[in-house]
Amino acid sequence: MDNNHRTRLVNHLLLILGSVTMLFPFVWMVLTSLKTLPETTAMPPPLFPAVPQWGNYARIFRIIDFGQLYINTIVSTAFITVGQVLICSLAAYAFARLLFPFKNALFILVLSVLMVPGQVFIVPQYVIIQNMRLLDSIPALIIPNLFSAFGTFLLRQFFLTLPIELEEAARLDGCSRVGTLFRIVMPLSVPGMVSLGIFAILYGWNSLLWPLIVNTSWSKMTLTAGLSTFRGQYFTDYPLLMTGAFLAVIPLIILYLIFQKRFIEGIALTGTKG
Repeated sequence: MDNNHRTRLVNHLLLILGSVTMLFPFVWMVLTSLKTLPETTAMPPPLFPAVPQWGNYARIFRIIDFGQLYINTIVSTAFITVGQVLICSLAAYAFARLLFPFKNALFILVLSVLMVPGQVFIVPQYVIIQNMRLLDSIPALIIPNLFSAFGTFLLRQFFLTLPIELEEAARLDGCSRVGTLFRIVMPLSVPGMVSLGIFAILYGWNSLLWPLIVNTSWSKMTLTAGLSTFRGQYFTDYPLLMTGAFLAVIPLIILYLIFQKRFIEGIALTGTKG
């Protein structure tokens, strides 16, 4: 065996090891969802359930309104994603193409948001939502997350790579500035917008802290907030917790399988554009 074959063999072994490492927590979650509570607390815990408890998937819908949690999460995530892509596109185009006073200073101010931990904004955001009388509502989950400083930066960098001659030609043909954005710039910026959409979907779907703070009633909670109630200080129903977690990630898995190519292109884009 020559050096090239040895190198390829080592690379494949490392990739297989990495794949197993990444997949094992997911497989453990699925297997735990089929166990009984004594099996999950046994030491050492068995890998496979003695008798698969398929009833856990029906029991979780009886204990909590899991369908409503699904709807709340889908609605909030959809609005957050669409809002971030639209608003960040407008802001990014302004910073990339328009001339206005203090443009660079304002852009630096936007970027400074990325340097501050998100927890710092929780109190002012809560006060704003409270003053708007939107506490314990679906809009409370959506409004603070409609804008993303990272998304603005990402799309601005992408817009700067587009030839400005295309926009100038559209303007000469009578297209307005807004029309140029929606008819020329945004269709050419689909990879960048997909990248932002990926991050917005993941953030909206997996958000936990803000939904727990701003909403208190079950009918307004999201999946992550609802599942957190299964973990108590002295008792945790691990089979139901893993059942809910598995049901919660199914839409993301389906979305990835459908848009796998776009996901890979989007993630690769964030590491190549700058």
